[in-house]
Amino acid sequence: MQGIARATGTCGELVQGKIGQCNFLVTCPVEIYSVVKVKLNTTGTIQVDKNMPKVRRALDMTLKFLDRTEMGAAVIVSSSIPHGKGMASSTADITAACAATAAALGTFITPAEIAEIALSIEPTDGIMFEGITMFDHVQGKVARVLGKAPELDIVIVDLGGEVDTVLFNANLELDKMNRLKEHRIISALEKLERGLVSRDTQLIGEAATESAFANQHILYKPELEELYEICRKTGGTGVNVAHSGTVVGLLFESCRNLAGNAMRMLYDRGFRNVLKTCMLDGGVEVLLERAGEMAWQKLDAYMEETYGRLRKSTG
Repeated sequence: MQGIARATGTCGELVQGKIGQCNFLVTCPVEIYSVVKVKLNTTGTIQVDKNMPKVRRALDMTLKFLDRTEMGAAVIVSSSIPHGKGMASSTADITAACAATAAALGTFITPAEIAEIALSIEPTDGIMFEGITMFDHVQGKVARVLGKAPELDIVIVDLGGEVDTVLFNANLELDKMNRLKEHRIISALEKLERGLVSRDTQLIGEAATESAFANQHILYKPELEELYEICRKTGGTGVNVAHSGTVVGLLFESCRNLAGNAMRMLYDRGFRNVLKTCMLDGGVEVLLERAGEMAWQKLDAYMEETYGRLRKSTG
């Protein structure tokens, strides 16, 4: 019994902060993936790279959730998402592992159930949900899809170093620092929601920029002003950041093919850790065979099909 699933990474977040008692982020999924293959067996043990304890825990918790604790598994993780950068590498690993385990068992698991498992392991992103999602990354009390991903290219600039998400969120001063920027986050979220509904990429870029600069007193990025200047000079709509990571995203309308100009200017200015990608809807996908060919299928569609098959087999 084998299952393969993949989940997207992110370029930080479009907006992140705290409003009232709710910690939240708005996802910024991009076209980079973690792919997890789970091959189940009857050994009762989980074999996975020793450097991936979170994946091991995800497998163990998913098997318990699905009431198959007698099973073991051999797990292979193939990820192009850098770790410690604020790009949801751990969340993508965990999400794909949960979905692959369910697929291997021929059953289903919902994005909300995956989120619950992920949150029990660490503060997590909301990339298991399709679309652009407002998500409570600490307690999971909010999981609201705000809309479909806009057509934006993103030039990701890694400023170097790593940030431990668990330690970052454990900072006792974080709550007070988030409250200092609450009014700016309310404004940014309102703009973002309007931009997603109206498909206004300029407004989306403005919202992301407001949240990025509002976060400077929490995790300062000395290059942010320069990167914003480069973005504007090359026709971009704004910048976003990993609020608890090291990357900055420069946002460009996909139809205008402007990202290449920004890449050249970045290299001229001495930035070397640069990647061009695009924003897309979040969500996890399962690899399935269709008419003799392998194809990725969104988890929701997979669950509908699996539920229908199981209901038919049981009458």
